[in-house]
Amino acid sequence: MNWNRIYRIYIKRVIDLFVALTLLILLSPILLLVSILIITTSDGPLFFTQTRVGKNLKNFRIYKFRTMTDHKHEVKKRLGKTDDITKVGYYLRTYKIDELPQIFNVLRAEMSLVGPRPSIPQQLIDLSKEEKRRYVVRPGMTGLAQVCGNIHISWKERYEYDLKYIGNISLINDAKIGIRTILIIITGEKRFKNQPLKIREVG
Repeated sequence: MNWNRIYRIYIKRVIDLFVALTLLILLSPILLLVSILIITTSDGPLFFTQTRVGKNLKNFRIYKFRTMTDHKHEVKKRLGKTDDITKVGYYLRTYKIDELPQIFNVLRAEMSLVGPRPSIPQQLIDLSKEEKRRYVVRPGMTGLAQVCGNIHISWKERYEYDLKYIGNISLINDAKIGIRTILIIITGEKRFKNQPLKIREVG
């Protein structure tokens, strides 16, 4: 019996659902408070939505709390200008709270809690055939690349981490990435940018 294969095919999705529902319930007061702050402090919609590439290259709409003054800004390979970020949005980004609405993407089976971050369609142009293997799994709210440097490393390095992850998906590795993600939210990314997370090789 290949435990890791069973985890990838069946158990991972069950854990996604359980954890996502639990987070939605536990964080509902925070989600409500953030919603009120966004609506009352700046003009524009509550959520920022965007087309992203998911599993098997299937597009879906990703949800985030709006952090920009202009929600129609074009996102390519860099974020918008710093002065486009609202005062509330600055803190939402700093503590990754703007990503929380992606819990709904997880519940809809468009994303997983852990996996390669979903890219925009335009990025497919620059990817090699090997790098496109990152789309054989559901994209995640967090991933190996995000806990090993994230914006402080190149896109090529991020894709290498993505491929390393999909070749070693296991409960232990997902737990390690989840724990490191929490630590990064609390202490900041810079502390871990030169400390790549060692994951267990899956035989």
